[in-house]
Amino acid sequence: MNAKKYNRTKLLLGISQTILTFTLLLLFISGSLSSALVAEIRNYFVNEYLVFLAYVFSIGVASSVIFFPLNFYSGFILEHKYNLSNQNFFQWIKEELKGALVSTIIAIPILLFFFYSLIEFGSLWWLPFAIVLFLVSVVLARIVPVFILPLFYKLTPIDDEELKQKIESLAADAGIKVQNVFRFDMSKNTKKANAAFTGIGKSKRILLGDTLLDNYTKDEIETVIAHELGHYKKKHIIKNITIGTAFSFLTLFLIALLYEISLPVWGFKSITEIAALPLLALWGMLIGLVLTPLSNILSRKYEYEADEYAISVTGKSDAFISTLEKLTDQNLGDRQPHPFVEWFFYSHPSVQKRINAINDFLKKDFATGEYFKQGEITSVADIKES
Repeated sequence: MNAKKYNRTKLLLGISQTILTFTLLLLFISGSLSSALVAEIRNYFVNEYLVFLAYVFSIGVASSVIFFPLNFYSGFILEHKYNLSNQNFFQWIKEELKGALVSTIIAIPILLFFFYSLIEFGSLWWLPFAIVLFLVSVVLARIVPVFILPLFYKLTPIDDEELKQKIESLAADAGIKVQNVFRFDMSKNTKKANAAFTGIGKSKRILLGDTLLDNYTKDEIETVIAHELGHYKKKHIIKNITIGTAFSFLTLFLIALLYEISLPVWGFKSITEIAALPLLALWGMLIGLVLTPLSNILSRKYEYEADEYAISVTGKSDAFISTLEKLTDQNLGDRQPHPFVEWFFYSHPSVQKRINAINDFLKKDFATGEYFKQGEITSVADIKES
C-alpha cells in the first residue's frame, strides 16, 4: 500500500511540475515578460552571447526559486516520509547545489554553441547542434565514470575476490574485459539499492551500491550484474546510441521547423531573437510528450531481453526473481501499476510482468531442453513450482 501511495505521489508531482513549467513558459512568452527581460539585460551587456547567457541564467534562477517547494517535497520530504532517505536537510542542499554547479559547467559551452549555430547557420542550426550534442554525449560517457561520479560518491574497488572473479567471468562471457568493479556509497543518500554498467572504452565501470552489496547474496548480485551485462551482449547500448542519435536529429529538426513557423504567431520576426527562445522549449516538451512512450516501449523490450540473458548465463532464475522482488520492495516500486501509467511512463516493465516473462521463458526453454545450467532446474516439477 505504501508503494502505491509513494509512486502515485511521485507521478502526480512530476505531472504537476511538467504542466506548471509549460504554463509558465506559455505565459512568459505570450506576455511581454520575455522581451522585457531581454531589454533589462541589455542595460548591462552589449555582447549578444553575454545577453543570451544572462537571459538563460535569469530564467534558470527564477525556475529554481519557483520550483523549489515541489523539488524539496519530492526529493526530501517524500523520501523521508517513506523512510527512503539517509540525508539531513543540509546534506540534501549540498548535493543539489553540487549537481546544479556541475550541470552549469557542462551546459555553458553547449548553450554557447547552440546560440552560435542559430546565428551562423540560420534555419539549419539544428544540424551542427545535433552533431555536437552527439559528440558531447560520447565524451561524457568517457569522463562521467572517472571524473564526475567521484564528485558525488566515494568509489572503491570491491574487496570480495570471489564476487569480483564471478563478475569478471560474466563480463568475459559477454565479450567485455572489465577490471574496474567498484563499490559506491549509495547509502549516504538513500536506502534504495542499485547497480550499473557505465562508461565506454577504458572508462568502463561496473558499479555496485553498498546497499546492494550489504543486503543481497552473491548469487543475487551475480544475476543483477548479468542483467546489466546482457544489455551489452544484446547490443542494446549500440542500438540505444544509434536510435537515440536518430531521435535527437529528428527532434531537433522538428523543433527548428515548428519554432520558425510559429514565430509570427507570437510577434517575433527572427529565429535569433533571444526573447523568442522559450518557444523552443515549448515545442520540445510537446514533441517529448509524443516520443516518450515510444522510447519506453523499446526500453522495456530491452529489459525483457536482458532478463532472459541473465538467467540463461547464470542459470539462477530463483535468485534473479528474488532479487527483482527484494529490489522492488526496498525501492518502494509499484508491483502492478496502472497499464496506461506503465505504458507511458515506465522505462522498465513492472516486476510482476518481468517475473511472468521469466517463468514463460523457463518453460519454453525447458521444453526445448536448452535451460540446464548450474543444476538449478532439474525437473518438470521445478518448472511448475516457478
